[in-house]
Amino acid sequence: MLRITDARTGDHVEAAPVRRGLTRVEVHPPGFDPTALRVLLVADLLVRALELGGTPVWALLTGERETADLSARAAALGIRPFENSRDAGPGLGEAQVIHVVPEGGSAPDGVRVAVAPVDPSAPEATDPAVLRLALLSRPRTEQVRLDEAGLAEANETLMRWRRAVAAWAHRPSRPVPDEVRGRLRTAWEDDLDVPEVLATLRWVESESDVPDGARFETYAYADRLLGLELTRDLGAPA
Repeated sequence: MLRITDARTGDHVEAAPVRRGLTRVEVHPPGFDPTALRVLLVADLLVRALELGGTPVWALLTGERETADLSARAAALGIRPFENSRDAGPGLGEAQVIHVVPEGGSAPDGVRVAVAPVDPSAPEATDPAVLRLALLSRPRTEQVRLDEAGLAEANETLMRWRRAVAAWAHRPSRPVPDEVRGRLRTAWEDDLDVPEVLATLRWVESESDVPDGARFETYAYADRLLGLELTRDLGAPA
């Protein structure tokens, strides 16, 4: 069961307190800078995690206006579209409302998930998935300063994982080991601990007792949350 830290109180609360009850996720990006993209990314992760747990989600983007540039940059990062709150109409009887806001930001009543800022001088990554991985690699409560070394490391990891997944796909399929599935779900259901999800993938990559077919299924399963297109190179020439 996904539990999230409410920035208003510091308490851990259930993101979906009613089984199969609707959760409304409202995202409040602070303008159109890199921090706004990180706020959108955290909201995207929250929606994905809720859906993986079987919770219906109503995802809304708030604000007086949005730009085509912000929407295009969000889409490039693999962030799925949010419904515009101006066009949403009345509530749908949701059991929980979660607001994803920048650190220090305010929102109407409801659970508040705070996201630390991104250094606005951060360089852009050629591959938006590299930028997504670099942002996912740090806890959302820590400020991110993306430099060339950090982006290069994210790029190397992403390329290595995509090549490995494409190679593992040729091996006999095996289910995700119960231990691994448990570690992944425990991580993302504990306040969206995505760095721990990534650490689990690194362990699976190097653990000799995990068959290649199980490695493939593990990475494909985790990518339902991460959105890194880890299976993108399937079928590509070696």
